[in-house]
Amino acid sequence: MGANLGDRAATIASALERLGATNGVDIVSVSELVETVAMRPDGPDDSHPDYLNGVAILHTTLSASGLLAVLHAIESVHGRTRTELWGDRTLDLDLIVFGDVIEEGNLVIPHPRAHERSFVLGPWLTLDHDAVIPGRGLVRELAAAVSA
Repeated sequence: MGANLGDRAATIASALERLGATNGVDIVSVSELVETVAMRPDGPDDSHPDYLNGVAILHTTLSASGLLAVLHAIESVHGRTRTELWGDRTLDLDLIVFGDVIEEGNLVIPHPRAHERSFVLGPWLTLDHDAVIPGRGLVRELAAAVSA
C-alpha cells in the first residue's frame, strides 16, 4: 500500500479501516510505513512527492479477483484515478501474493515487480521473516539483493 498525494498517513489508515471492515477480510498485521522516493519507469524521481509505503498481511475468504475488486473500490473512495501509468496517487493498494501463481486477465500474482521493490520487501520482512514470493524466492533474500 502506498500514497504520495494528500494526507498520506490518514489515507492509508482510512483504507486499512475500510479493508478491515470488509466481510471476509481479516487484517493479521500491518507494517510501519516507510517514506520512499517516487518511482517512474526510468527509476527514482525526486521531482514528485515522496510516498509512504507499507505492507499488510491478510486472511480472507474472498477470491483473488474478489479481493482485488475490494482494493480497487477502496482506492476509488480515496480519490484514486487511473489516468497515468506510474503517476502520482492518493492511494495504491496492490495485491502482492495470494497463494501460488495466478494469471487471469488484469490479475497477475505474484505482483510482477514486487521482488525488485525495497518499499515492498523491507516492510514485509518486518512482518514475516519467512515470507516467500512464489517463483521468486524468500523475501529476505530478495530484499538483500535489492539493497546490495
